[in-house]
Amino acid sequence: MTGETTQRLLRTPDAALLLGLSARTLEKHRCYGTGPVYRKLGGRIVYSVDDLIRWADQGVRRSTSDSGTGTVHPAKRIDPSILERKGPVRR
Repeated sequence: MTGETTQRLLRTPDAALLLGLSARTLEKHRCYGTGPVYRKLGGRIVYSVDDLIRWADQGVRRSTSDSGTGTVHPAKRIDPSILERKGPVRR
């Protein structure tokens, strides 16, 4: 098989370590669609090292005034009070 390259795939904990994030933050990015591209192989989530680097490179800046070419969005926060509500809010 000449000319083929093998992509290195990482599971969530190792992908998060590579990016300097917690595994939980990477999971949140995956849920909200703000994170790097991933693959689902059976029940396992894996990330290509190339995809991780490409996603992180969207945040490259040279100064605080540099708008860059893209934005790495933070994972969204859920208001805990929303989770506590069981039905319509009564006042």
